[in-house]
Amino acid sequence: MTEISSQTPPPPLAETRPLYWSVRRELWENRSIYLAPLIVAAVVLFATSFSTIGLAKRMRNLPTLDPAKRHASIAMPFSMAPAPIMLATFLVGFFYCLDALYGERRDRSILFWKSLPVSDRTTVVSKAAIPFVVLPLIAYLLSIVTQFILLMMGNMALLGHAMNPAPLWDEVRFFQGLLIMLYGLIVHVLWFAPIYAWLLLVSAWARRTPVLWAVLPLLAVSAVEKIAFGTVYFTHMLRYRLIGAMTEAFVGHPKGANGDISRLSQLDPGRFLNAPGLWVGLIFAALFLAAAVRLRRNREPI
Repeated sequence: MTEISSQTPPPPLAETRPLYWSVRRELWENRSIYLAPLIVAAVVLFATSFSTIGLAKRMRNLPTLDPAKRHASIAMPFSMAPAPIMLATFLVGFFYCLDALYGERRDRSILFWKSLPVSDRTTVVSKAAIPFVVLPLIAYLLSIVTQFILLMMGNMALLGHAMNPAPLWDEVRFFQGLLIMLYGLIVHVLWFAPIYAWLLLVSAWARRTPVLWAVLPLLAVSAVEKIAFGTVYFTHMLRYRLIGAMTEAFVGHPKGANGDISRLSQLDPGRFLNAPGLWVGLIFAALFLAAAVRLRRNREPI
């Protein structure tokens, strides 16, 4: 009698998820992606914390001030704290993109990564995900934590003087500010998409000093246009790409009526989504990324 043994089939292998692990690899290899914004957040927290020393005195003077000056006196140190953190993440994204594809050719690690079953498209997309997704998310979380800690310090300063901290929260508008920060980050990521994609393209193409190849051609075109035709259309286009997001996405003055964007009524997503500059920029971003994929496929180590 033959005994038939039943075997349990092995469990199916987990999906490799190359894009996920490619993004994780970028975080492992480039610690400045999160360390630089974290350091800036710590400096901002330390510097802005001194504003809580005279907070009680400023709160006592609130009834004598008009609404605009009242808000500027109390809320500005808190509401402006996230600005350096977000600026730091944009600068980190700028230099990261310049080195993302150039660095792996310079240190010849591209030979190892090309030996893995990860396509050039996945690699470029994972690198683009850093300035498009990871850095904005880091900036948003650090901004929330920094602002919340400052508000807690302000609360303790007011309670230490036997004062009600509720007016502080009314002026800062913390929860409303979370939506405004999220909107502003999304706006700038979409608006700067062609800049990041252009830097990735240069990083995939340049054999040395990618920062010069990224900047000098733009300056050369501006100079040639000015000398040959006496116009500055290209210069205005570059300026529009750098600072136009504020004009297109917010109502009125680029920075709000009093230099501070603190109300949901100042947001104008309809106008932003209808701006031709947004969609033209996204088209160029897609073209630049496609060209970067093709270049990485054909480029050799330096």
